[in-house]
Amino acid sequence: MFNKLRDALKIKEIRVKLLFTLLMIIIIRIGCQLPVPGVDPNYFRDWFNKQTSDAFNFLDAFTGGSFLNMSLLALNITPYITSSIIMQLLTIAIPALEEMQKEGGEGRKKIASITRYVTVALALIESAAMTISFGQGGLLREYNALNIITAIVALTSGSAFVMWIGERITEKGIGNGISIILLVNIIARIPQDMQGLISTFVTGKPIATQVLAIVVILAILVAMVMLVVLLNSGLRKIPVQYARRSQGSKIGGGTATNIPIRINTAGVIPIIFATSLMQTPGIISSFAGYKGTGVWSVILTLLSSRSWFDKSRPVYTLGILIYIVLVIVFAYFYTSITFNPVELADNLKKSNGFIPGIRPGKPTSDYITNILNAIIFIGAVGLTIVGILPYIFYGVFRAEVTFLGTSLIIVVSVIIETLTQVESMMLVRNYKGFLNQ
Repeated sequence: MFNKLRDALKIKEIRVKLLFTLLMIIIIRIGCQLPVPGVDPNYFRDWFNKQTSDAFNFLDAFTGGSFLNMSLLALNITPYITSSIIMQLLTIAIPALEEMQKEGGEGRKKIASITRYVTVALALIESAAMTISFGQGGLLREYNALNIITAIVALTSGSAFVMWIGERITEKGIGNGISIILLVNIIARIPQDMQGLISTFVTGKPIATQVLAIVVILAILVAMVMLVVLLNSGLRKIPVQYARRSQGSKIGGGTATNIPIRINTAGVIPIIFATSLMQTPGIISSFAGYKGTGVWSVILTLLSSRSWFDKSRPVYTLGILIYIVLVIVFAYFYTSITFNPVELADNLKKSNGFIPGIRPGKPTSDYITNILNAIIFIGAVGLTIVGILPYIFYGVFRAEVTFLGTSLIIVVSVIIETLTQVESMMLVRNYKGFLNQ
């Protein structure tokens, strides 16, 4: 990997793209430290420490700590991620958007434009809800119309600015701008998490215990990275044969290929959906200032991951079962709207392709569906194993480890994707050089 990076830096075009990307990242990290005018930057930090639920931990992890600091980029890239998921789901549900997507490049540009407007709208709604809900409680130093409007405009503009930066990285940098920003945000939290792990397992312990703790932590981290790499790169290849076709005196076709299906067909979406759904009641209660009593209090505690694996309250660990079921359900749901076996079988039939030993048409779609169902379950189980690890660390040891779980999946996926992108640039550059010679 380091050799490839060294070779990439020797190429001026790629070097400029990497430097531009680095500059954009620096600008974003500076923006994450600038407080919103009229806002008390310590309010959310103090408010966070008093919370018993983890409703906003997920948001803070994705914003690189800027939400906790209530900076200009407090919302960061989260409205864009939500907007992208909404548009992806609507593309399946609304025929007009589906047709737009099938138009190719122009259609995708239109969908991207709509996604931008939805992002700004979501950022406006979220910033208004936060400012008004928390403003009277002390978020705003003076709760008046000017400060409210200033905070809403600043937070909305900050989210739009991050989206713009992401698009510039995609256009002029090394690509995948939004993913790169999300990667940097997650990495920004790693030093804080490592400090927490060292404080919990290493500081003040005997030398032998310290060494053992460090070895165990590194072993778990390496094992999780290997599992995530396997989930992202693992493929199930379905063999496909294309029938020979005669054209006059020539005989064409007869090629053999395969249909690659990823083990983790839905990516990180099932965990995001499951986590968001379980945190929604807690977020609503927090905004409303309602802590809950009776049955509602039990439900909120059951849905909060901070209550799982707690030795003093083991019954609330049943909430992890809800989480596991949701991850598996969303894995099947998301794959069903992004992967259509019937359409794939029809396309194979139209192109004179077939799976050896399987009849074209419905038998082919049924065969692909059966394989897909098994793969989805395997991928969902792998996601669940990675996803629940941070909850075990917190429940048993009271150690915050946000860079594991969902964050680790995103980090590994983006790094692999970025390295592949850089390698593709190098291949294109070498190919062009060969043609010039």
